[in-house]
Amino acid sequence: MSTTMTPVDAPDPDMPPGSATSSAASGSSEASVWLVRARRLERRLARPAAALLSGVLLYLSFPPRPLWWLALPAFALLGWTVRGRRLRAGFGLGYLAGLGFLAPLLIWTGSFVGPGPWLALVAAEAVFVAASGLGIAAVSRLPGWPLWAAAVWIAGEAARARVPFGGFPWGKIAFGQADGIFLPLAAVGGTPLLGFAVALCGFGLYEALRRAVAYRRTGRLPRGPVIAAVAAVLVPVAGAAAALPLVDATAENGTATVAAIQGNVPRLGLDFNAQRRQVLDNHADRTAQLADDVARGKAKQPDFVLWPENSSDIDPYANPDAYDVIDKAVQKIGVPTVIGAVIAPETGKLRNTLIEWDPQRGPVETYDKRHVQPFGEYIPMRSLVRIFNSNVDRVSRDFGPGSKIGVFDLAGTRVGLATCYEAAFDWAVRDTVTHGAQLIAVPSNNATFGRSEMTYQQLAMSRVRAVEHSRSVVVPVTSGVSAIIRPDGQIVRQSAMFTPDALVEEVPLRSSQTPATRFGIAPELLLLGLAAGGLGWAAVRARGARAGRRTA
Repeated sequence: MSTTMTPVDAPDPDMPPGSATSSAASGSSEASVWLVRARRLERRLARPAAALLSGVLLYLSFPPRPLWWLALPAFALLGWTVRGRRLRAGFGLGYLAGLGFLAPLLIWTGSFVGPGPWLALVAAEAVFVAASGLGIAAVSRLPGWPLWAAAVWIAGEAARARVPFGGFPWGKIAFGQADGIFLPLAAVGGTPLLGFAVALCGFGLYEALRRAVAYRRTGRLPRGPVIAAVAAVLVPVAGAAAALPLVDATAENGTATVAAIQGNVPRLGLDFNAQRRQVLDNHADRTAQLADDVARGKAKQPDFVLWPENSSDIDPYANPDAYDVIDKAVQKIGVPTVIGAVIAPETGKLRNTLIEWDPQRGPVETYDKRHVQPFGEYIPMRSLVRIFNSNVDRVSRDFGPGSKIGVFDLAGTRVGLATCYEAAFDWAVRDTVTHGAQLIAVPSNNATFGRSEMTYQQLAMSRVRAVEHSRSVVVPVTSGVSAIIRPDGQIVRQSAMFTPDALVEEVPLRSSQTPATRFGIAPELLLLGLAAGGLGWAAVRARGARAGRRTA
């Protein structure tokens, strides 16, 4: 039996000459096309993905995580994303960064009302970040662009803190820096300067890295741009170090022993106060327990006591049983006590009120919350909003704002009051200090947001406020986290969430004003002017470049 051997690489005798070579070339060509397309797609997706990632890094820099430093690579990555891009691209990339940042940061807003309000809020607030992205793209071709870009970011924050419906400052970069090295700058120029320093350092890091890469590629090292990039990194750090002496926790006006009561709530969510008088009874019982502990020598006698916002779930003026419960608790502890209550007058709007309750004279002074929360304490455009979420009808009667600045004299200590949401607004805290507050209280009710990160984000705000105005800050919360904070921003006492507690601590009292307190809005206005100058310069350069192309 015989066989015929054929080489494996011999051409098929039935195929036309050259067809194998042609097929191989065709396959190679198709592979090259797919490779080119894949690389093109990768390039197109790189910047949008980086924009989203920069936002996520910003979110991760916020409490409860002590990762404040992630804000620096976040801004560096944002700088790489939008630098040199067209304005429209800057807007779109900025919007993606805003979504990556605000969607996880504000997820607590939908804790018990569903994702609709959360997504609507994020979509609206991300527009301000998008506008910042557009502005950063516009100034990114200017000499020293990190300076102008950081100012543009603060301009976006300033707008977001004011419009619409009085603004929503939650997520200002400064509020993620309570543990950071830049925190002392809050005492110099408040939250605008603190946020500006973080953004400037982050953009400067990217510019310094960009210059280093260019040097390795070309061997050229232009002195001016390199100095500007290094300065953008080092000046904020040096400024924070120079501001350290302003962070002072010594007592200028003696001390006061304060008690913050956390009575807890019977249930989480929107129905935290569904059991009539239960929230009030919880706070009264915990105050009475503190009085017993004082009598047995287990706790120090406080000079005054602070209850949280909404700690009386019914109006003590209209309900004699509520009045009696409060009065007995205050008489037992024997010192002035601040009660948070919802006041329901016969006509007009509700009031979110803090009441100074004296053990002998009863209620003697009140403070009505001045910045009430849209879509929480009042419903703008109610008929329209109802179409998307029926929970608006839970707020059947809107709250109205007060007009008087809240400073109570409690046993000789002047205590400034900023109720919950107000702590996010620079003016609402500052004017209590300019009106003589030696200590700041931020009574809050976070029960409607469950065990979310919201309470830790708000606590970080109070820590920044402590350094900004060099005041002790006491944060009594219905369900936690309650805390007592020194003027240097350090927490000395803190409660667990959804656990009754009474925090008692001797705190320093101070009356001197930091530069941030004295300057007020001036640092923010200067940064807004810097942003406007950069945008104006960029517009003039762009116009000149277009005119040059037309005449070429």
